[in-house]
Amino acid sequence: MRTPAQDALRRELEHYKFGLTEKIVGEAVEYVHSTLDSIDAPLQAAADTRLSQLVELANLSAIIGNLFRVGICKSSDGIFLPNAPHTYPDLLANKDYVDACDIEIKVALENNKPKGHLVKPGPHMTVRYVLADEKGIYTRGKTNRGIVPWIWEVRIGELQFAHFNFSNTEGDSGKTAVINAAGMQNLSVVYFDKARCPLVRGI
Repeated sequence: MRTPAQDALRRELEHYKFGLTEKIVGEAVEYVHSTLDSIDAPLQAAADTRLSQLVELANLSAIIGNLFRVGICKSSDGIFLPNAPHTYPDLLANKDYVDACDIEIKVALENNKPKGHLVKPGPHMTVRYVLADEKGIYTRGKTNRGIVPWIWEVRIGELQFAHFNFSNTEGDSGKTAVINAAGMQNLSVVYFDKARCPLVRGI
């Protein structure tokens, strides 16, 4: 089982907002990793392949986001409820918990900035992952990508309109709302796997 490195979880309480805790985030990361492993096991036995080799990266990111949403709900003991896939926001707060609120989840590969189709200000979690080899070793660079997804970073915070770069290119990429550098800096890092960080100097 791939358990999160103990030093990856940030323990400063002020970093955890909206009803989230170190336990909830850590168990959600572990849930994503273990679920992906359970999907890969029969694929490897039947076809010597993994899920990451069968789907496009955009679809893999969506799958990781959906699994993380479920993992948050399972580990929160009823504080959060899952919204339907592709429905805003991803996490619905149980109104019995006054400190909790609805949260949107955005996922991105490596050091890419998470994005969506529309600007959605409010509470957010961003999840970024890398593709390591089957021993869990990550090497920077597109040509060195492995086949095993590992979450390397989770951030929590509230985003405003100014924290998104919005474009609407008709007939091309369509509507895109990318969390910009100021937006990423406004989010608190609560999980950071230094061994698999794709940034040259870390954070």
